[in-house]
Amino acid sequence: MHASAYLRRLSRQFSISAPRMAVRTHLGWPWRACIGLVFASLIGGMWWWGFDFGQLFSGLHRHEVDSQLATLSADLAAIQREAAALRSENAQLSSDLAMMRGIQATLQRQQAEAAQENASLKEELSFLQSFFADATKAVGPAIHRLAVTAEAPGVARYSILMVRGVGAKGEFDGHLAVVADAVPTDQAPPGSKALSVALPDDRPDTAGSLRLRFKYYQRLEGTLRVPPGYAVRAVTARAYEAGTATPRATRTLTLP
Repeated sequence: MHASAYLRRLSRQFSISAPRMAVRTHLGWPWRACIGLVFASLIGGMWWWGFDFGQLFSGLHRHEVDSQLATLSADLAAIQREAAALRSENAQLSSDLAMMRGIQATLQRQQAEAAQENASLKEELSFLQSFFADATKAVGPAIHRLAVTAEAPGVARYSILMVRGVGAKGEFDGHLAVVADAVPTDQAPPGSKALSVALPDDRPDTAGSLRLRFKYYQRLEGTLRVPPGYAVRAVTARAYEAGTATPRATRTLTLP
């Protein structure tokens, strides 16, 4: 039984119905790796060539784009440097302009002060010329000039010239009292009423500037301050001799 089965299997191996045989050559892994690397390089080269070839036909070339990008980057850097230089120059010009404006404002203020001082000196010179030309002038004190100039809202500067006759003996010793009458403006709170500001009573710190001590003449200057929303409409100056309660001279100035 077993022998017959073995013979049948052997006859099938050498007969026409025997299974086909294949002969294969065995390659080691280094050769396989080299062949795989060659195929990968070939595929990569074909892809790269196809990419450049497609850019060439589409009108977009990578090298030209890189060149244009480099040119634009250089132009941008130059523009940024130029902008920085212009900003620096503009800052310097702005600083110079601010300095020139400050100098101009200072010169204008000094010019205005010089003009005011010049006007006061001319007035005093005119007064002194007439004062010494008339030897019969009364000996008693008089307020020869009272001027008030608005400097800012709520602030006015006063200027007073006190005189005595040429026949005066000794010095006049006393003080001035200045009263400013103020009225409310459109900026004043509703219901505001007229008020008065008296110097030196309301501002004791002004007592020194209102002191009178002179033989022939004395000029006094100071500021009047009223509450916000008020405007000075009239100023009255009174000259008191030391130890007396009755003014020796009075003058009132009404402002428009």
